[in-house]
Amino acid sequence: MSTAAQTVSSLKKAINDAVAKAISEGSLSSAEMPDFTVEIPADRSHGDLATNAAMVSAKVFRLAPRKIAEIITQNICLDGTKLSRFEIAGPGFINFFFDRSYYASVLEEIKTQGENYGRSDFGQGKKILVEFVSANPTGPMHVGNARGGAIGDSLASVLDVAGYEVAREFYVNDAGNQIEKFATSLEVRYLQLYKEGVELPEDAYKGQDIIDHAKNFAEINGDKYVDTSSEERRKALVDYALPLNIAGLERDLLKYRIRYDRWFRESTLHNSGAVKKIVELLKEKGHTYELEGATWFKATEFGADKDFVLVRSNGIPTYVVPDIAYHYDKLVTRGYDKAIDVLGADHHGYVPRLKAALTALGVDASRLDVVLMQMVRLMSNGEVIKISKRSGKAITLVTLLDEIPIDAARFFFNLREANSHFEFDLDLAIEQSSQNPVYYVQYAHARICNILKNLREDGIEARNCTDTDYELLTAAEEIELINKLAAYSDEIIAAAKDYDPSRITRYLYDTATLFHKFYNACRVKNDNESLMQARLALCLATRTVIANVLHMFKIEAPESM
Repeated sequence: MSTAAQTVSSLKKAINDAVAKAISEGSLSSAEMPDFTVEIPADRSHGDLATNAAMVSAKVFRLAPRKIAEIITQNICLDGTKLSRFEIAGPGFINFFFDRSYYASVLEEIKTQGENYGRSDFGQGKKILVEFVSANPTGPMHVGNARGGAIGDSLASVLDVAGYEVAREFYVNDAGNQIEKFATSLEVRYLQLYKEGVELPEDAYKGQDIIDHAKNFAEINGDKYVDTSSEERRKALVDYALPLNIAGLERDLLKYRIRYDRWFRESTLHNSGAVKKIVELLKEKGHTYELEGATWFKATEFGADKDFVLVRSNGIPTYVVPDIAYHYDKLVTRGYDKAIDVLGADHHGYVPRLKAALTALGVDASRLDVVLMQMVRLMSNGEVIKISKRSGKAITLVTLLDEIPIDAARFFFNLREANSHFEFDLDLAIEQSSQNPVYYVQYAHARICNILKNLREDGIEARNCTDTDYELLTAAEEIELINKLAAYSDEIIAAAKDYDPSRITRYLYDTATLFHKFYNACRVKNDNESLMQARLALCLATRTVIANVLHMFKIEAPESM
């Protein structure tokens, strides 16, 4: 437990002990103390921690909140809490202030834990599977996938630091309608190389990648498949092109610093009979009916807005059945406590259907959580950009990473909550100035490294600080920065609870801001050796926290810029 969390915990105990003492002495009537909060107030000048204990207990103790606050403070013992004093505010809030030992403890904790600082056991014992990107393997990844990749990968990292056992997964749609369309598109482009008048269907894939695949296939096989059956020809083309596309997805995502624990193929669900089993289970439980030759699921009985088809009249399952089978595999067969999907906002109607089916199968649907992600607009000079400057082609994940640094892409896509629309400023992403948020944060890390380098050149090394040294850190800029560093573990837990890694990106930016503010106000190298060492310890602690977040998000932490 972090110093900050321990302090909150010890204060809660001290308040409960004070109430118990007051009850035993007759100052308060005998009643059970209701739950209360201890939190950081919005305005730290009012106190470092505040509690509503007196407010929420007014009803059970039948006294005015301010009177209860007076009784609590008369009976409270702050020994060992790292709190020095309190004030009663307004109608009955109690504000508490840290003593000097608190700040020393925070800096020592960061120094001791190093790269593990911020980790907690909040999610210990819980297994979570995060599925994200899962782009269609029939074509290149788009900018939406770039945002989904940054959010999903960063979320998985946050959950890991919060103590969960986390796995990353990519769901490969290598079966179903899109593969049929892929086969048709490849077949037509292949036949066009040898025959005239072969028309491409209106709904086929029209990208250059399909043409290239057909040409490369023809270079290997010639006209061998021109006169074979369509079924044989299509299978040969897909067997050639699909593995290349999937390998390309994996290669491009690795370039984006995303490594999955598993690439799960939809085809395995069909081949194993898992898709067929889902329909059979729903039938056995009486949750289906037949209409016009099709098998329907009674989804409205489980919270969905309308029933939907599971198996068409031609006997082919709809796309939702393998999706149900996949999530059943995640939560039942493999036994994950939670499955988190990062999906585009256009999937919002799909989620209730999936949850309804899981409920009907006897699975607690709350074990599936979906992060819905809004669209991204790429901007340059105030205008929407869709074409790459370098290639002149539509901007995909790959072309985007040719235009801007990977650090900027991962940082920028994680600047806003997933459910917010986002305008990505391409010009700002490559700008080397304090206006660029990732540059601003990395510069804070590099600046600290430079401070250490300059001191080392002057023969000054950091030493272990004493409590007396730390007590010299009294400037507002120093205290504000330490408080921000102390909050890191709690911020990680809050981000994990809300599935919002952008919270940590904002925390990191705020930390860099407070460091730059401290640097400008407080000279690290000075004639007071004790103060210099204390400030040096604060610099080192800040560097640790910044580096920990950057490394967690797979962004470089440069030592010079």
